[in-house]
Amino acid sequence: MSDALFLANHPARKGIDSPHEIRGWRDAQPRIAVGMEGAPGHQAGGLPAPHGPGSARGLYDNSPSPASYADTASRGPNSDFDNNGVYSDPVYRRDLNLGNTDFWPGYYSRTHVGASSFSYAAVMDGIRQGRVWVDHGRLISGLDVRARSARSDQLGVTLGGVLHVRQGERVELVIDIELAGGPNWSQFVPALARVDVIQGDVTGAVSDKDTFTAPNTKVVKSFEVGENSGSVRLVYDLGAVDRPVYVRLRGTDGNRCGAGPRGAAIDPNGPQVDVVGNADPWKDLWFYANPIWVLPRR
Repeated sequence: MSDALFLANHPARKGIDSPHEIRGWRDAQPRIAVGMEGAPGHQAGGLPAPHGPGSARGLYDNSPSPASYADTASRGPNSDFDNNGVYSDPVYRRDLNLGNTDFWPGYYSRTHVGASSFSYAAVMDGIRQGRVWVDHGRLISGLDVRARSARSDQLGVTLGGVLHVRQGERVELVIDIELAGGPNWSQFVPALARVDVIQGDVTGAVSDKDTFTAPNTKVVKSFEVGENSGSVRLVYDLGAVDRPVYVRLRGTDGNRCGAGPRGAAIDPNGPQVDVVGNADPWKDLWFYANPIWVLPRR
């Protein structure tokens, strides 16, 4: 099927979707169930009062409901959201109402897709292949990432791709970033403070489909940048690859960072949970890139 895509809409909000449900969608049809909203909307929800709601970004300050995964509450009789639940079509005002917790498309959150043309089919194919990176607040303006053999000057493979190498061959990650170079919608030029390389093992299907963590996944390299114009090239040496791994990227303006939920040894400077009432989205900018897989063969 080439004309249908399914991306889960903020599955973590209120804990509605369990890990086994998300895995089930993907297992059912991997060419249709291709992803999820990982950098969610409603970012304007964190704008301080009185100019905004003074809440938290993404509306993640809401409490769990009876529909939440693993919640002890029970649903009401004859509940059937799949067949009966509907939402009215949204109505947008001509002005930007930040009290509604959303920015206009492209004002804050952007999704970048590597496509061969401007057609719908080409963009959908780019999403399906994983050639995607996202940013908040125009932190950067361009990103090109390649994994390649360290012995070769070939371009290698990019986001969503698979690099096949001989077992024990040295692999490097080449990262080219076009920095902001101009003001965002909030009328300042953001500076990229740091880029993190995250690496983990590829081990195949898990026995417990509600598993939350990936084996041996951690931040393996951090590059300090501290610039907001021009371009930078970063190179990370994965070393001699002797097992299947994946690598992905994230970058930040460095304003709100701290140890991740699995501890500083895994993630020393990751994103932090919003403080309700003090979650200005323009003071916590990030970009995230899809992974590249590196699979050695004997």
